[in-house]
Amino acid sequence: MLTTLLFIVGIGLLLKGADFLVDGASSLAKKYSVPTLVIGLTVVAFGTSVPELVVNVLAAVRGASDVAFGNIIGSNLMNILLILGITAVVRPLRVQHSTVWKEIPFALLAVLVLLAFANLEVLDQLTVQSLLRAEGIVLLLFFVVFLYYVFARAKHTGEQVEDRRLTIHQRSGSMVTVMILGGLAALFVGGKWVVDGAVALATAVGMSEYVISLTIVALGTSLPELITSIVAARKGDSDLAVGNVVGSNIFNIFWILGVTAVVAPVRFPAHATFDLLVLAGATLLLFFALFTGTRHRVDRWQGWVFLVLFVAYATSLFWR
Repeated sequence: MLTTLLFIVGIGLLLKGADFLVDGASSLAKKYSVPTLVIGLTVVAFGTSVPELVVNVLAAVRGASDVAFGNIIGSNLMNILLILGITAVVRPLRVQHSTVWKEIPFALLAVLVLLAFANLEVLDQLTVQSLLRAEGIVLLLFFVVFLYYVFARAKHTGEQVEDRRLTIHQRSGSMVTVMILGGLAALFVGGKWVVDGAVALATAVGMSEYVISLTIVALGTSLPELITSIVAARKGDSDLAVGNVVGSNIFNIFWILGVTAVVAPVRFPAHATFDLLVLAGATLLLFFALFTGTRHRVDRWQGWVFLVLFVAYATSLFWR
């Protein structure tokens, strides 16, 4: 009972800690005249992925590889099937040409690279396949390429992007320090409680740590993306709603799993290949949905299709 309570509180600490860290770091950067656009592309973009990063690094260090891997794959699947599904039902999503032809294919590339790493035992004849430090470095190199693309594109977007990304409040130096240190402390404690709670919850209900991480942990760490996308869609800012999800999927694999593997090797779970194939299929489904019905738009009926597929996949997990 206590462990379950700490698990729930831990998710809350992760979300609030990320908010404090982003707000404090943004105020600090603005104080030193860092452009708002740069802050949005660095502090904010990285900050929304911090909950997944903290959970993954702590899980890898503690040897809970199933939690680390399940958290990322589950988050990415929820981003497409659940979050984009709900968001499209709220309001059809218009998608930019660059997102269709560059960012979504880059998200698919991330899945395919991870899928290749997960199946190297076929070539190496290994009984246990892990994401090793060298492979983590490869993922980080892909992430550097993606960051270069993001900054290059931002230079051609103009100042309008700055107004949409975030509002930065000026705060005193002492308040900024408290927010950054408090955010980091909340992230560490919350991450520890989430990892411990996931392991304990899996044991208590007789489910694997991997399935718990694919569902409950992934949902908890994906809440920032869910809230951001729904709010953006309600305001008619579908570019931000879709970009938030696609960008998060790229960050999760190339950055978070890359960092996690560099810190400690991550063993691939038994069903990793199947779940990666489902994720690749979901990414392809998003791509082809943009050419079915209204071109370059995710319509409401497609959002419902995404939600039905998510429910079907989630239900299948409990039969493992």
